[in-house]
Amino acid sequence: MLPFRKKSLPVLGIDVSEAAVKLLELSHRGPNYQVESYAVEQLAPNSVAEKTINDVDAVGDTIARVVAKSGTKTKDAAVCVAGSSVITKVINMPAGLSDDDMESQIQIEAEQHIPFPLDQVAIDFEVQDQSEEEGEGDVSVLLAAARSEIVDNCIAALELGGLNAKIVDIEAFTIENTIEWISQSFPPGISTDEIAVVDIGSRSMTLSVLEDLKVVYSRDESFGGHQLTEEIQRRYGMSFEEAAIAKKTGSLPEDYNSEVLEPFKENLISEISRALQFFYTSSQTADIDILVVAGGCASIPHLADLIEPRLEIKTMIANPFSKMNISPKVNKKGLANDAPALMIACGLAMRGGA
Repeated sequence: MLPFRKKSLPVLGIDVSEAAVKLLELSHRGPNYQVESYAVEQLAPNSVAEKTINDVDAVGDTIARVVAKSGTKTKDAAVCVAGSSVITKVINMPAGLSDDDMESQIQIEAEQHIPFPLDQVAIDFEVQDQSEEEGEGDVSVLLAAARSEIVDNCIAALELGGLNAKIVDIEAFTIENTIEWISQSFPPGISTDEIAVVDIGSRSMTLSVLEDLKVVYSRDESFGGHQLTEEIQRRYGMSFEEAAIAKKTGSLPEDYNSEVLEPFKENLISEISRALQFFYTSSQTADIDILVVAGGCASIPHLADLIEPRLEIKTMIANPFSKMNISPKVNKKGLANDAPALMIACGLAMRGGA
Protein backbone atom coordinates (compact mmCIF):
# COMPACT_ATOMS: atom_id res chain seq x y z
CA MET A 1 0.00 0.00 0.00
CA LEU A 2 1.07 3.57 -0.61
CA PRO A 3 1.40 4.95 2.94
CA PHE A 4 0.60 8.54 1.99
CA ARG A 5 -2.29 8.78 4.44
CA LYS A 6 -0.30 7.83 7.52
CA LYS A 7 1.00 10.59 9.76
CA SER A 8 3.86 10.77 12.19
CA LEU A 9 5.38 13.58 14.21
CA PRO A 10 7.75 14.84 13.13
CA VAL A 11 8.74 13.84 9.62
CA LEU A 12 11.47 15.19 7.40
CA GLY A 13 10.27 16.47 4.06
CA ILE A 14 12.66 15.00 1.49
CA ASP A 15 12.23 16.41 -2.02
CA VAL A 16 14.25 14.47 -4.59
CA SER A 17 14.35 16.59 -7.75
CA GLU A 18 16.42 16.13 -10.88
CA ALA A 19 19.20 18.41 -9.62
CA ALA A 20 19.21 18.17 -5.83
CA VAL A 21 17.88 16.62 -2.65
CA LYS A 22 16.19 19.12 -0.36
CA LEU A 23 15.46 18.43 3.31
CA LEU A 24 13.12 20.38 5.57
CA GLU A 25 12.09 19.71 9.17
CA LEU A 26 9.18 21.56 10.77
CA SER A 27 7.76 21.53 14.28
CA HIS A 28 4.57 23.01 15.68
CA ARG A 29 4.61 26.06 17.93
CA GLY A 30 0.96 26.47 18.86
CA PRO A 31 -0.93 27.28 15.65
CA ASN A 32 2.31 28.10 13.84
CA TYR A 33 5.23 26.15 12.41
CA GLN A 34 8.91 26.48 13.19
CA VAL A 35 11.71 25.55 10.78
CA GLU A 36 13.99 23.27 12.80
CA SER A 37 16.47 22.28 10.09
CA TYR A 38 16.98 22.40 6.36
CA ALA A 39 19.67 21.57 3.83
CA VAL A 40 20.20 21.16 0.09
CA GLU A 41 22.67 18.83 -1.63
CA GLN A 42 23.32 18.60 -5.37
CA LEU A 43 22.72 15.26 -7.09
CA ALA A 44 25.05 13.53 -9.52
CA PRO A 45 23.87 14.05 -13.13
CA ASN A 46 21.22 11.60 -14.39
CA SER A 47 20.53 10.18 -10.91
CA VAL A 48 16.94 11.31 -11.41
CA ALA A 49 15.26 11.75 -14.78
CA GLU A 50 11.69 12.88 -15.46
CA LYS A 51 11.08 12.96 -11.70
CA THR A 52 11.91 9.25 -11.36
CA ILE A 53 14.89 7.85 -9.45
CA ASN A 54 17.28 6.04 -11.80
CA ASP A 55 20.29 5.55 -9.49
CA VAL A 56 19.11 4.50 -6.04
CA ASP A 57 22.66 4.32 -4.64
CA ALA A 58 23.57 7.84 -5.79
CA VAL A 59 20.34 9.29 -4.41
CA GLY A 60 20.78 7.37 -1.15
CA ASP A 61 24.32 8.74 -0.75
CA THR A 62 23.05 12.28 -1.38
CA ILE A 63 20.25 11.83 1.18
CA ALA A 64 22.84 10.71 3.76
CA ARG A 65 24.88 13.86 3.04
CA VAL A 66 21.89 16.20 3.24
CA VAL A 67 20.83 14.64 6.57
CA ALA A 68 24.34 15.11 7.98
CA LYS A 69 24.50 18.67 6.64
CA SER A 70 21.16 19.59 8.25
CA GLY A 71 22.15 18.29 11.68
CA THR A 72 18.70 16.77 12.23
CA LYS A 73 18.20 13.85 14.60
CA THR A 74 14.82 12.92 13.11
CA LYS A 75 14.78 9.65 11.18
CA ASP A 76 11.21 9.43 9.88
CA ALA A 77 10.76 10.93 6.44
CA ALA A 78 8.17 11.76 3.80
CA VAL A 79 8.89 11.66 0.09
CA CYS A 80 6.65 12.03 -2.94
CA VAL A 81 6.19 10.62 -6.42
CA ALA A 82 5.33 12.79 -9.40
CA GLY A 83 1.77 13.03 -10.58
CA SER A 84 2.82 11.67 -13.97
CA SER A 85 3.78 8.42 -12.19
CA VAL A 86 0.45 8.09 -10.37
CA ILE A 87 -3.02 7.04 -11.44
CA THR A 88 -5.78 8.62 -9.38
CA LYS A 89 -9.49 7.96 -9.68
CA VAL A 90 -12.47 8.98 -7.55
CA ILE A 91 -14.94 6.14 -7.21
CA ASN A 92 -18.22 5.80 -5.34
CA MET A 93 -18.58 3.06 -2.75
CA PRO A 94 -21.26 2.11 -0.22
CA ALA A 95 -21.04 4.03 3.03
CA GLY A 96 -20.59 2.16 6.30
CA LEU A 97 -18.08 -0.44 5.10
CA SER A 98 -15.48 -1.52 7.63
CA ASP A 99 -11.83 -0.78 6.83
CA ASP A 100 -11.22 -4.42 5.88
CA ASP A 101 -14.31 -4.57 3.64
CA MET A 102 -13.36 -1.24 2.07
CA GLU A 103 -9.87 -2.51 1.31
CA SER A 104 -11.21 -5.71 -0.24
CA GLN A 105 -13.66 -3.77 -2.38
CA ILE A 106 -10.90 -1.34 -3.43
CA GLN A 107 -8.83 -4.25 -4.76
CA ILE A 108 -11.77 -5.31 -6.94
CA GLU A 109 -12.38 -1.75 -8.16
CA ALA A 110 -8.67 -1.23 -8.84
CA GLU A 111 -8.62 -4.00 -11.42
CA GLN A 112 -11.08 -1.97 -13.51
CA HIS A 113 -9.18 1.32 -13.35
CA ILE A 114 -5.47 0.44 -13.31
CA PRO A 115 -3.85 -0.68 -16.59
CA PHE A 116 -1.16 -2.77 -14.85
CA PRO A 117 -1.23 -6.11 -13.03
CA LEU A 118 -2.07 -5.40 -9.39
CA ASP A 119 1.03 -7.26 -8.22
CA GLN A 120 3.10 -4.53 -9.96
CA VAL A 121 1.48 -1.53 -8.30
CA ALA A 122 1.26 0.06 -4.87
CA ILE A 123 -2.29 1.11 -4.02
CA ASP A 124 -3.83 3.33 -1.39
CA PHE A 125 -7.18 5.04 -0.90
CA GLU A 126 -8.80 7.79 1.12
CA VAL A 127 -12.49 8.44 1.82
CA GLN A 128 -13.26 11.95 0.56
CA ASP A 129 -16.73 12.49 2.04
CA GLN A 130 -19.16 10.57 4.21
CA SER A 131 -22.95 10.55 4.45
CA GLU A 132 -24.37 12.35 7.48
CA GLU A 133 -25.83 9.05 8.67
CA GLU A 134 -23.32 6.23 8.50
CA GLY A 135 -24.49 3.35 6.38
CA GLU A 136 -26.72 5.44 4.11
CA GLY A 137 -25.83 6.40 0.58
CA ASP A 138 -22.39 6.36 -0.99
CA VAL A 139 -19.03 7.86 -0.20
CA SER A 140 -16.46 9.19 -2.64
CA VAL A 141 -13.16 7.37 -2.38
CA LEU A 142 -9.89 8.58 -3.88
CA LEU A 143 -7.96 5.65 -5.30
CA ALA A 144 -4.24 6.18 -5.96
CA ALA A 145 -1.83 3.74 -7.56
CA ALA A 146 1.79 3.89 -8.68
CA ARG A 147 4.15 1.34 -10.14
CA SER A 148 5.73 -0.56 -7.25
CA GLU A 149 9.20 -0.03 -8.70
CA ILE A 150 8.87 3.75 -8.45
CA VAL A 151 7.67 3.63 -4.85
CA ASP A 152 10.24 0.98 -3.89
CA ASN A 153 13.08 3.09 -5.29
CA CYS A 154 11.97 6.06 -3.17
CA ILE A 155 11.84 3.91 -0.05
CA ALA A 156 15.18 2.24 -0.82
CA ALA A 157 16.92 5.59 -1.36
CA LEU A 158 15.61 6.90 1.96
CA GLU A 159 16.76 3.77 3.77
CA LEU A 160 20.22 3.99 2.18
CA GLY A 161 20.34 7.55 3.47
CA GLY A 162 19.64 6.32 6.99
CA LEU A 163 15.97 7.33 7.11
CA ASN A 164 12.67 5.53 7.66
CA ALA A 165 10.11 5.95 4.88
CA LYS A 166 6.95 6.81 6.80
CA ILE A 167 5.02 8.56 4.03
CA VAL A 168 5.08 8.25 0.25
CA ASP A 169 2.93 11.14 -0.92
CA ILE A 170 1.78 12.42 -4.30
CA GLU A 171 3.33 15.63 -5.60
CA ALA A 172 -0.02 17.35 -6.19
CA PHE A 173 -1.04 16.81 -2.56
CA THR A 174 2.19 18.35 -1.28
CA ILE A 175 1.54 21.40 -3.47
CA GLU A 176 -1.95 21.68 -1.98
CA ASN A 177 -0.51 21.58 1.55
CA THR A 178 2.00 24.34 0.87
CA ILE A 179 -0.29 26.58 -1.17
CA GLU A 180 -3.01 26.40 1.49
CA TRP A 181 -0.43 27.70 3.97
CA ILE A 182 1.00 30.32 1.57
CA SER A 183 -2.49 31.56 0.72
CA GLN A 184 -2.65 33.10 4.20
CA SER A 185 -0.01 35.55 2.94
CA PHE A 186 -1.80 36.49 -0.28
CA PRO A 187 -2.35 40.22 -0.79
CA PRO A 188 -5.69 41.52 0.50
CA GLY A 189 -8.59 40.87 -1.85
CA ILE A 190 -6.93 37.98 -3.71
CA SER A 191 -9.26 35.00 -4.05
CA THR A 192 -8.19 31.37 -3.72
CA ASP A 193 -10.75 30.26 -6.32
CA GLU A 194 -8.18 29.89 -9.13
CA ILE A 195 -4.48 29.68 -8.28
CA ALA A 196 -1.75 28.82 -10.76
CA VAL A 197 1.56 27.49 -9.47
CA VAL A 198 4.55 27.26 -11.77
CA ASP A 199 7.45 25.24 -10.35
CA ILE A 200 10.59 25.86 -12.42
CA GLY A 201 13.06 23.07 -11.81
CA SER A 202 16.38 22.18 -13.39
CA ARG A 203 15.12 20.53 -16.58
CA SER A 204 11.35 20.85 -16.37
CA MET A 205 8.66 23.33 -15.45
CA THR A 206 5.38 22.17 -13.94
CA LEU A 207 2.22 24.24 -14.10
CA SER A 208 -0.43 23.28 -11.57
CA VAL A 209 -3.82 24.95 -11.29
CA LEU A 210 -5.75 24.79 -8.03
CA GLU A 211 -9.45 25.45 -7.70
CA ASP A 212 -10.52 26.02 -4.09
CA LEU A 213 -7.02 24.84 -3.04
CA LYS A 214 -7.31 21.49 -4.87
CA VAL A 215 -5.15 20.65 -7.87
CA VAL A 216 -7.35 20.19 -10.93
CA TYR A 217 -4.75 20.50 -13.68
CA SER A 218 -1.05 19.76 -14.08
CA ARG A 219 1.27 19.91 -17.07
CA ASP A 220 5.05 19.51 -17.44
CA GLU A 221 7.13 21.49 -19.94
CA SER A 222 10.75 20.82 -20.92
CA PHE A 223 12.20 24.09 -19.70
CA GLY A 224 14.27 24.93 -16.64
CA GLY A 225 17.35 26.41 -15.03
CA HIS A 226 19.59 23.86 -16.73
CA GLN A 227 19.24 25.88 -19.95
CA LEU A 228 20.49 29.03 -18.23
CA THR A 229 23.50 27.15 -16.89
CA GLU A 230 24.26 25.73 -20.33
CA GLU A 231 24.14 29.21 -21.87
CA ILE A 232 26.57 30.51 -19.21
CA GLN A 233 28.82 27.53 -19.96
CA ARG A 234 28.74 28.20 -23.71
CA ARG A 235 29.18 31.97 -23.58
CA TYR A 236 31.98 32.12 -21.02
CA GLY A 237 33.84 28.89 -21.83
CA MET A 238 33.22 27.29 -18.44
CA SER A 239 32.59 23.71 -17.46
CA PHE A 240 28.99 22.97 -16.50
CA GLU A 241 30.01 22.73 -12.82
CA GLU A 242 31.84 26.07 -12.99
CA ALA A 243 28.84 27.68 -14.67
CA ALA A 244 26.47 26.35 -12.00
CA ILE A 245 28.66 27.71 -9.20
CA ALA A 246 29.09 31.09 -10.91
CA LYS A 247 25.32 31.36 -11.42
CA LYS A 248 24.65 30.65 -7.76
CA THR A 249 27.36 32.96 -6.39
CA GLY A 250 26.81 35.75 -8.91
CA SER A 251 30.46 35.79 -9.97
CA LEU A 252 29.86 36.41 -13.67
CA PRO A 253 31.06 39.06 -16.16
CA GLU A 254 29.35 42.44 -16.37
CA ASP A 255 27.46 41.58 -19.55
CA TYR A 256 25.79 38.53 -17.95
CA ASN A 257 22.54 40.34 -17.11
CA SER A 258 22.01 41.91 -20.53
CA GLU A 259 23.39 39.15 -22.73
CA VAL A 260 22.37 35.97 -20.89
CA LEU A 261 19.94 36.51 -18.02
CA GLU A 262 17.53 38.91 -19.74
CA PRO A 263 17.00 36.63 -22.78
CA PHE A 264 16.49 33.68 -20.43
CA LYS A 265 13.84 35.61 -18.48
CA GLU A 266 12.08 36.48 -21.73
CA ASN A 267 12.04 32.79 -22.69
CA LEU A 268 10.80 31.87 -19.23
CA ILE A 269 7.86 34.27 -19.41
CA SER A 270 7.00 32.95 -22.87
CA GLU A 271 7.02 29.37 -21.55
CA ILE A 272 4.77 30.30 -18.61
CA SER A 273 2.38 32.11 -20.96
CA ARG A 274 2.34 29.11 -23.29
CA ALA A 275 1.64 26.70 -20.42
CA LEU A 276 -1.24 28.88 -19.23
CA GLN A 277 -2.70 28.97 -22.75
CA PHE A 278 -2.72 25.18 -22.80
CA PHE A 279 -4.70 25.28 -19.56
CA TYR A 280 -7.17 27.89 -20.81
CA THR A 281 -7.90 25.92 -23.98
CA SER A 282 -8.66 22.77 -21.97
CA SER A 283 -10.74 24.47 -19.28
CA GLN A 284 -13.76 26.67 -18.87
CA THR A 285 -11.66 28.96 -16.66
CA ALA A 286 -10.85 32.31 -18.23
CA ASP A 287 -8.95 33.99 -15.40
CA ILE A 288 -6.36 33.10 -12.79
CA ASP A 289 -6.58 35.01 -9.49
CA ILE A 290 -2.87 34.73 -8.65
CA LEU A 291 0.26 33.08 -10.04
CA VAL A 292 2.73 31.62 -7.53
CA VAL A 293 6.24 31.08 -8.91
CA ALA A 294 8.35 28.38 -7.24
CA GLY A 295 11.52 26.41 -7.93
CA GLY A 296 15.15 27.41 -8.19
CA CYS A 297 14.62 29.94 -10.99
CA ALA A 298 12.07 31.79 -8.85
CA SER A 299 15.04 33.26 -6.95
CA ILE A 300 16.01 35.36 -9.99
CA PRO A 301 15.75 38.98 -8.72
CA HIS A 302 12.58 40.92 -9.60
CA LEU A 303 11.11 38.01 -11.57
CA ALA A 304 7.56 38.53 -10.25
CA ASP A 305 7.72 42.24 -11.15
CA LEU A 306 8.59 41.26 -14.72
CA ILE A 307 5.97 38.51 -15.08
CA GLU A 308 2.97 40.35 -13.61
CA PRO A 309 2.56 43.15 -16.18
CA ARG A 310 3.40 40.88 -19.09
CA LEU A 311 0.84 38.20 -18.23
CA GLU A 312 -1.58 40.60 -16.49
CA ILE A 313 -1.86 38.22 -13.52
CA LYS A 314 -1.07 39.06 -9.92
CA THR A 315 2.24 37.25 -9.32
CA MET A 316 4.19 36.37 -6.19
CA ILE A 317 7.29 34.30 -5.43
CA ALA A 318 6.64 31.26 -3.23
CA ASN A 319 7.94 31.69 0.32
CA PRO A 320 6.40 29.15 2.70
CA PHE A 321 8.42 30.54 5.60
CA SER A 322 7.32 34.18 5.66
CA LYS A 323 5.00 33.54 8.61
CA MET A 324 6.97 30.71 10.25
CA ASN A 325 9.34 30.90 13.18
CA ILE A 326 12.97 30.03 12.35
CA SER A 327 15.15 28.07 14.75
CA PRO A 328 18.37 29.86 15.75
CA LYS A 329 20.24 26.82 14.35
CA VAL A 330 18.99 27.53 10.82
CA ASN A 331 20.88 29.75 8.36
CA LYS A 332 18.19 32.37 7.76
CA LYS A 333 19.85 33.92 4.73
CA GLY A 334 20.31 30.55 3.06
CA LEU A 335 16.72 29.57 3.86
CA ALA A 336 15.41 32.82 2.35
CA ASN A 337 17.41 32.23 -0.84
CA ASP A 338 16.22 28.63 -1.16
CA ALA A 339 12.62 29.23 -0.02
CA PRO A 340 11.00 29.14 -3.51
CA ALA A 341 12.70 25.79 -4.20
CA LEU A 342 11.43 24.25 -0.96
CA MET A 343 7.71 24.19 -1.79
CA ILE A 344 7.56 20.41 -2.23
CA ALA A 345 9.77 19.72 0.79
CA CYS A 346 7.55 22.02 2.86
CA GLY A 347 4.34 20.26 1.81
CA LEU A 348 5.95 16.93 2.78
CA ALA A 349 7.20 18.19 6.15
CA MET A 350 3.68 19.43 6.89
CA ARG A 351 2.46 15.83 6.69
CA GLY A 352 3.68 15.30 10.23
CA GLY A 353 0.76 15.33 12.66
CA ALA A 354 0.06 18.12 15.12
